[in-house]
Amino acid sequence: MDSPIVGRAATVVVVRDAEAGLEVLLLERPVAGSFGGAWAFPGGRVDPEDSHPDDAEEPAAHDDDPSSAAPAAVRRAAVRETREETGLVLAESHLVELSRWVPPARAPKRLTTWFFLARDPGGEMLLSADEHVDSAWLRPGVALERHAAGEMVLFPPTWLTLHGLAGAGSVEEALGSVQRPAARFASYQLVDAEGRIEAVLWAGDAQYGDPRAAGSGRHRLTISSLPWVYERT
Repeated sequence: MDSPIVGRAATVVVVRDAEAGLEVLLLERPVAGSFGGAWAFPGGRVDPEDSHPDDAEEPAAHDDDPSSAAPAAVRRAAVRETREETGLVLAESHLVELSRWVPPARAPKRLTTWFFLARDPGGEMLLSADEHVDSAWLRPGVALERHAAGEMVLFPPTWLTLHGLAGAGSVEEALGSVQRPAARFASYQLVDAEGRIEAVLWAGDAQYGDPRAAGSGRHRLTISSLPWVYERT
């Protein structure tokens, strides 16, 4: 049985210009806990405090509408989580909606997660010791190289986001290349006979939703071995 969507979350891809080019902020999670040992962007679940009484009512169907903007509570959560985890203070108006992620049906806790792109606001980095053990500003390509070498743990949404930013030479270029409306990724896992995940598929792949389907169309990230391989035809 498919696990239901149980809430919403927000993730912020904080970027800055550096001498070598565009850099992104990545945070390392403790080995114990969810996403143990992985490097990820700041973010977390939308809490009740992120909703205001005068917010427009937004049913769950809103999350499936690719043309709809992120709910106000999600944007507030993005700002709050970034501040709590890094000390960086963002303005909601500076958040650029980058993508929306729906976890695979077999995931144990399914949260629809909005990814935002935001310029580094500056200020002192104050890493939350309860949630992260390290942080790094890295060029997207460097992070992908470290992952390919087995030196950095990434999850597919983080990997694919880094892949999409790897060609941007500056913050302005990254912000200017954001797709409108934001891309939506409802993930489907392709598993082998032992139940190991071979690849994550998205709409447009011939086997999306049906691993036995014929066709050569590809929109997938093969993760069975390093380096991961992204295909989109």
